[in-house]
Amino acid sequence: MSAYEIDDFSLVLASSVHDMKNSLGMLLDTLQQVVEATPPRDDGQARQFATLQYEAARINTELVQLLAVYRMQNRSLPVQVDQHFLIDVLEEQVARNDMLCQTRKLSLEVDCDEDLAWYFDAELVGGVVNNILVNSARYSREKILLRALVEQQQLVITIADDGAGYPPAMLENSGQDSAAGVNFAAGNTHLGLFFARRVANMHRRGEMSGRIQLSNGGPLGGGVFTLILP
Repeated sequence: MSAYEIDDFSLVLASSVHDMKNSLGMLLDTLQQVVEATPPRDDGQARQFATLQYEAARINTELVQLLAVYRMQNRSLPVQVDQHFLIDVLEEQVARNDMLCQTRKLSLEVDCDEDLAWYFDAELVGGVVNNILVNSARYSREKILLRALVEQQQLVITIADDGAGYPPAMLENSGQDSAAGVNFAAGNTHLGLFFARRVANMHRRGEMSGRIQLSNGGPLGGGVFTLILP
């Protein structure tokens, strides 16, 4: 196969991912309208709705990330850094996951100074936060805490839950920007963490670059995802 054919297939694949992402976005909107129009009759139906919403949101998020990673590899994804109020970016992601949290009976708390502003790409950082919120909604028992603050002249965004925490393998590989930990047989591509690391690293100030951290414990006793931006 020629290099041209490989490049051509990559373009076709990227175009297909874009179309699937749009279709799935419409499906998510329709699903939300159905849930609002016909609330679940009992806990069993609520769990079914929650599963549908989680799986659709997860697939949609991964398609968005695949497209972004493709553009990163082709250097066609510029970082559009501007000043943004954190509360606006965080509340937008909370709103995107409001119905999912409702059907799963989760409390999602935001702890952020309304005057806190920082320089970053709001779309990319918002995508990272959204992905972690979707995953947290699956593993949390009752509560998720989304927090943003400045520490040591860096922006720190944390998402903590009250679930069982991250498995040891993920904690060990959390700082590696590689395919470490990928297990296709088990369905563990860890695309979300790969995307988050790339987005963090694309934010730079002088010799400093952004990074992510995974830990267990935190304010709710479960998993804690941390995004640090210079």
